Amino acid sequence: MALAPQNFNRAPAPPQIYNTTPQPAAQNYNTAPQPAAQNYSTAPVPAAQKYNTAPPAAQNYNPALAPAAQSYDPALAPAAQSYNPAFAPAAQNYYKPPTTTRRGGDSYNRPGRRQFSATSDDSALTNQILATDRSRDRPYDVKSIPLKHILQTVDVILARVTKPDIHGAFLVPGAVGAHDALNLEHEKTLHATLSSLQDNYDVPTGLFNAISCEIFGKWLSGEDPNKTTMDILDIVQHHDWDEKLVLVLGAFAVKDGEFWLVAQLYTTNPLAKAIGQLKQVQEILERAGTTLKPKFESYNNLVRAIINVTKCVVQLHDLQRDPHVTTEHESAATTAHIPTAVYWTIRSIVVASSQLLGITGMGPEYLIEAWELSSLAHKLENIHSHLQENLDRLYEIIKRKKDDEALAAIAYILETPHIDNVKPLRVLFYKDDLPALYDCYNKKRVDIDVLKRKTVILFISDLDVVNENEYMIVQNMYMEKRHSPARPESQYEVVWVPIVDTWTDAKYQQFEELRRNMEWYTVFHPSVVSPTVIRYIRKKDKWNFQKKPLLVVMDPQGKIVHTNAVHMMCIWGSVAFPFTSSKEKLLWEEETWRMELLADSLDQNLINWIAEGKYICLYGGEDMEWIRNFTRAAKKVAAESGIQLELLYVGKSKPKEKVVKNIMTTIQFEKLSHTLEWNLIWFFWVRLESMWQSRGQQLQTEALRSGRLTDSLKSDAVMQGIISMLSFGSSDRGWAVIGTGSAGMSKANGEHMFRSLNEFNLWNRRVNEIGFVPALNEYLDGVYKQAPHHCTNLILPATGLMPETVACAECGRLMERFTMFRCCTD
Repeated sequence: MALAPQNFNRAPAPPQIYNTTPQPAAQNYNTAPQPAAQNYSTAPVPAAQKYNTAPPAAQNYNPALAPAAQSYDPALAPAAQSYNPAFAPAAQNYYKPPTTTRRGGDSYNRPGRRQFSATSDDSALTNQILATDRSRDRPYDVKSIPLKHILQTVDVILARVTKPDIHGAFLVPGAVGAHDALNLEHEKTLHATLSSLQDNYDVPTGLFNAISCEIFGKWLSGEDPNKTTMDILDIVQHHDWDEKLVLVLGAFAVKDGEFWLVAQLYTTNPLAKAIGQLKQVQEILERAGTTLKPKFESYNNLVRAIINVTKCVVQLHDLQRDPHVTTEHESAATTAHIPTAVYWTIRSIVVASSQLLGITGMGPEYLIEAWELSSLAHKLENIHSHLQENLDRLYEIIKRKKDDEALAAIAYILETPHIDNVKPLRVLFYKDDLPALYDCYNKKRVDIDVLKRKTVILFISDLDVVNENEYMIVQNMYMEKRHSPARPESQYEVVWVPIVDTWTDAKYQQFEELRRNMEWYTVFHPSVVSPTVIRYIRKKDKWNFQKKPLLVVMDPQGKIVHTNAVHMMCIWGSVAFPFTSSKEKLLWEEETWRMELLADSLDQNLINWIAEGKYICLYGGEDMEWIRNFTRAAKKVAAESGIQLELLYVGKSKPKEKVVKNIMTTIQFEKLSHTLEWNLIWFFWVRLESMWQSRGQQLQTEALRSGRLTDSLKSDAVMQGIISMLSFGSSDRGWAVIGTGSAGMSKANGEHMFRSLNEFNLWNRRVNEIGFVPALNEYLDGVYKQAPHHCTNLILPATGLMPETVACAECGRLMERFTMFRCCTD
C-alpha cells in the first residue's frame, strides 16, 4: 500500500478536467452571477481554460528570472519524484475512508468522484500556480490587506498551538503547578500585543468566510488538497502573494482559535461548557496527553512551519518594495520562490485544517498519521530555509547600501567647510543625544560643545597604545600645551578615539584604565563611534586606519586638514600648528640639510651650542673601542684646527637598552664626550623616521605626475641626508656627522670618518682655504674612492612611503631590497 506523504508533491491533473462537474453556487464569491461556477473571476472563462489560461499580466512572467522557483519539489521533497499513481490508487486523498456512508448513502469513495493524476513536471505546476495570479489586474474596489495587523492577531490566536509548554497545561482540566507562572506571563504578553493593535483596521471577514468554506467544506467531499489549494488561490487571485497567504492563514486561525477558546474556557464558562459538550471537548482533553499527543505535536510542528514561511514571504515582499532593492536581479530574487512557497503553505494549511477537524469532531478514523504531517512540515522547513537565505542576502544588500549612503553622508559632512566644527564632531561621536565625550583631566562627562571652534586632533588607535611612539609624542606636546595654555600654538584639543574589532568586558576595563592616565579628551563610551564611522576611518581612500595610530586634524570649521599629522608633530612640535598639510609643505620648503634640522631642540646643550656657533659632532654605534679612538681623534683635530667642537653620543636606531646604557656609562666615566639621555635617544631616531615619512610623502606628491619618484629621492639633499642617517642607525658600527647650526655637514661611517680625522695632516691646509666642513668633505670623497668595498644597510618602517629603489648614501649605487621581520622584547 502506498504511503500518503508521497501525495504531498503531486501536481494537479490537466486543467481541462477541473470543471467537468458544476460546483455549488456557494462557491461563487463575486456579487455578479457567474455561469456554472466555473471560476471566481468576474468574467466567465471556458471550463477547459480555467487554470491553464493565464491573464495578460501573468503572461509577462519570465521563468528565466526565477528558475529556482521550479526546483522546490525535487530539491525539498525528493521522495515525491518516485510517486507512481499506478501502484497506489487508494492514496489519492489524505483521509481514511469511513466505514459508513454520508449524505443519503453517498460513500466517501463514491463512484464518479473526480480524480487528479500526479505529475512530476514541476514546471507545469509552477505555471498553473502563476496562472491563478491576477494581482496586476486588481479591481479598484479590492482593498489592500492590513498584513501586519492580521499577522499579529494570528500570532495571538496560534500562540496556544505554537507553544506546547503553554497549551499542554490547560488541555488537562485543573492542571496547576510549574506552568502557572509561565502561563500568566504569556497571557500578559498576548494582552500587550492585542492592546498595541488598532481596533479599527479593516478585517476582510467576507474573504475569511469564503476561504474557510473552501477549506472545511471541500474536506467533507473528499476533494484532493491540490484542487482545494488551486480553488483557494482563485478566490484570492486579485491579491499579492503575501496577502494571499496571510488571508488563508487568517481564515485557518479563526477556526483553530474557536476550538482552543472553548477548550480553555470549558471548565469555567457555562457557554463554553455547553458548546464543549456538543463538540466532545471533554473526551479530547482527556486524550490530549495520551493517544492524541503525537497528533497534537505533529499538528503544532506543521502550524509552526506554516507561520514561519508566511512571515518570511511577507518580509520578502516588504523588501521587494524597499527602494534599496533597485536592480532587476535583486527584485527577481525576492519573488522567484514566493509563488511556489505560497502554494505549498496553503496546501499545508488545507492538510492542517483536515487534521484539526479530525481531532475536534470527526473521530480517530479521520486523523492523518503524525509522520505524514511531519513530512509536510519538513518540506515547509526546507522552503523556509531557502527563503530565509534569500531574505538574509537581501537584508545584507540593503544594509550595505544604507551603510554606503551613510558613509557618503559622513564623507560629505567631514569634507565640507562649516561655520564651526560641532556638526562634523556630532557625526563622529553620537549616542542617544547624550554628552559623547569624557574629560580625562577633570574626570567628567562633557558635550561636544567644549571643542567648538577649536582645532581638534583625533588620536585614533587600538588599546595597545601606551608603548606606541605616537602616544609619547602626543603626551609630550600636551604637557607643553598645559604649561603654556595661552600661546597661539596651544589652541588645540586632543580626543582619543579607540578602535577595536570586537569589544569584550576585559577590553572595556582596559579602556577605563587607559583613560584614567590621560589628560586630554576621549569618547565617553566606545559605542558613541558608530560602525559606519569606523568603516570611514578604516577606508583606504579616507583615513586608512589599520593598526598604527593616526593623528587626524580637524580645523575650527570642521574640515579635515590632515589625515595623519603625527610626523610633522614629531619633527617640529608645536611650531607645526595648526597641523595642516599646507603647513607641512611650507615647513619643508624652508628646510635644508643642516644640524638645526637634525638635532633641533632635543637637548638644551644642543640649543646652546648652535646659538654659540660651535661645531657639533653627533656620533653613534655600539663598538666601544671605535668610540674611544674616534673621540680622541676628533678632539685632537679640533684643537689643531682651532675650532670649538662638541661631541654628543646618540646611540643607534632600535637600540638594545642594556648595551647602549653600558656604553653611555663608559663614555661618561671616561669623559669621552657628552651623551644624549636614554629617552631622548629613542626620540632622535623616531624623529628621523618621521622625517623619512613626511619628506618622502612631499616628494611623492610632487613626483606622482612625472612618475620619477626615484630621481626625486636621489636628487633631494635633505632626503639623502635622512637616508644616510637611517643607514647609520641600522648598523652596529660607528658613524659620525659634523657641522654647525645652519651650514653644511660632513657625514661618514665610522671607518672613513676615523681615517679622515687620523690623516688630518694631509688636508689641514685646506681648512684655512675653504673651511673645516668643506675640507673634510673633500677628503672624504677621496677616501670613498680608495675604499675597496663597503656594506651599508638601511632599515625603514614598513608603513608610509616605500620606493621600489633607494640609492646608497655612500656610493650612490642602487641598494638591494630585502624584507625583514623583527621581534625585539629588550
